[in-house]
Formats: sequence, C-alpha cells, structure tokens
Amino acid sequence: MLRRFIGCLKKPLQRIIAGCAAVAEWMMIGASPVLLKTLCYLKKFAAHDAPVLIEGETGTGKELAARAIHYQSRRRERMFVPVNCGAIPDALIESELFGHRRGAFTDAKFDHAGLVALANGGTLFLDEIDSLSPRGQVALLRFLQDRQYRPVGAQGFSTADVRLIAASNRSLKARVECGEFRDDLLYRLKLLFVEMPPLRERSGDPSILAHHFMQQGAERFGVAPCHFHPDTLAWFERYAWPGNVRELENLVYRELLLSDGEPIRVADLAGSGKERRIRPDRRKADYQGLSYGEAKARVLSEFERHYLIEIVARAGGNVSAAARLAGKERRAFGRLLKKYQIDRMLFVSAC
Repeated sequence: MLRRFIGCLKKPLQRIIAGCAAVAEWMMIGASPVLLKTLCYLKKFAAHDAPVLIEGETGTGKELAARAIHYQSRRRERMFVPVNCGAIPDALIESELFGHRRGAFTDAKFDHAGLVALANGGTLFLDEIDSLSPRGQVALLRFLQDRQYRPVGAQGFSTADVRLIAASNRSLKARVECGEFRDDLLYRLKLLFVEMPPLRERSGDPSILAHHFMQQGAERFGVAPCHFHPDTLAWFERYAWPGNVRELENLVYRELLLSDGEPIRVADLAGSGKERRIRPDRRKADYQGLSYGEAKARVLSEFERHYLIEIVARAGGNVSAAARLAGKERRAFGRLLKKYQIDRMLFVSAC
C-alpha cells in the first residue's frame, strides 16, 4: 500500500522538480519599468503559439527571454532546443535542422534525426539567425510555410509541431534592406516581436543584478560573499555596460574571486577612460515634453527606487533593519518595496 502511494506521487514530484529547474533556467532579475514591461510582453507571447523574433544587443538575455516564453507556454513539458545558427556550416545546415538518412552523403553511416525532430512538440530557438546563409533561409522558410520537411536522402516528407523563436543582435529589417536577409522570411518570423532593453536603460537593475551575481558566485565558487562599496553601486548605475548583463556578471565574479574578502570599490573597477565608458547623462532628453509636475514625479520615483535598493542591500535583505536605516515604519517601508517590485530575497546573502 505504501509503495503504491509513493509510486502515485513519483510523477507529480518529478514534474514539480522539473518545473523548479525550468524556472531557474529563465528567471530574469530586475525591477526597472522597462524590464517589467518586457516581461509582460513575454508572458503574453507565451499564451499564443506563434513565431517570435527577439532582437537586442549582445548580453541582454535573448535566450533567457526565449526560455521564459517556452516555460510559461503549454509546451513547457517538452524540449527547448537552442541552436546557434552561426556555428552551423552552410553545407550541413539542412542535415542539422532536418536530419538525414544513412548513405545520403559521405560519412552518413547512420540515420540522424535533426533538431526540428528533436524539438517536436516543444520549442526550437534559433540564435544569431542573422548569420543564416541564403540556403539555410530558403530551407527554413519552406518549413515555416506548412511545418513539413524532408530529411536529406529521404523519399518522403515528415511533419513537426514546433514553436519557433528566433533571435538576432542585429536588426533584421536593416539586413533585409541591405539584401542580406529574405524579407518573406522576416515576415514569417516577426509575427510577435520584442527588443530586449540594454542594461544602461534598466535604471536600478545593475545594483540588483550585482548582488544577485555576488550570491550566485559565492555559491558557485565556494567562497564567502563580500560587500559592494556604496560608490561602486553608484558607479554601476552610471556605467554604460557595452557588454550588458553578461559583462556585469563576469565583472562581479572576477572581483569576488580577487577580493580577499575586501569590499569591492569603484576605484578598482573604473580603470582608464579608454577601458570604461560612463553612460552619458540623458536627463534632458528624458524630460522633453513633460510638464514640471510630471518631470518632478519621475525624478522622485527614480530616487526612491535607487534609495530603496541601496538600503535593502546594506541591510542584507532584512526589511526591518532596512526600515530602521531609512527612518521609516516597517509596514510603510514594505509598501514601498512592493510598489517598486523590489524582492528582498535578492539581497539576503549579499552582505
């Protein structure tokens, strides 16, 4: 009886564990308005089984966005298959995508199921799709038209139920205008579209991400987390981050491993002007077209968000301690955290 009961629980528990692992794969950290708006789009995209095109600079989290769509969709229990189009030789593109039969070409000693078959029922993520050759673009367009494909060397056609998500760090529209990308393929891919915001436009998120990566790095490398000097957190907000989130992650990991437990200071990071670019002040542009009251409200909102992040970080995620540092009643302080969607758990192990 007990064994049967445990057996009945096995599959539900496996699904729960798999679901938790899936969430860890796509969870995007931040509380800036531009990121929250993007996450809202991704959630809406997940509800509709249509092709998605994701554009954005290198390091902005395009694959994370694709995983967010997949793991919030009805396909979440099936495969998410990522493919780097730039890494596939032109001569092998059809074989990699659609598979081949034994003897179809030299060295084809066995039948090979392609990536489309592997992703059947799930999601196929085509990263760097802007690097796909004309031959690959034609093959992909043909598949998108009716979901049918023919493995290399096969006599008949096969069908696959695949959700296609493509990503590019260059504008595909610009590539079309240059004659380097098919316009009919772009229209097929861009049924749903989102552009990932660069880190320099995600106000307040660099500090949140830095504390997250500090905790993550301490766990990964088996070392004690260290503090960020307040000047460093302020510098994180000013820096332009040309490498975006990936650059911040690598920077935090490196400084953690070299810190010897000492606080991380901005003087050690800034380097020369050639090495580090400071983000230009965009406040004048930000306030164009706003009334005095609207501009004032925006300034106060930005100040509150930055102040709350710094205070919660100094308190190590302890809301009561942070409220005391801020000189506010705990309940009122908690309402402010909720207003700006700041998760204290991101800072618990950061200090």
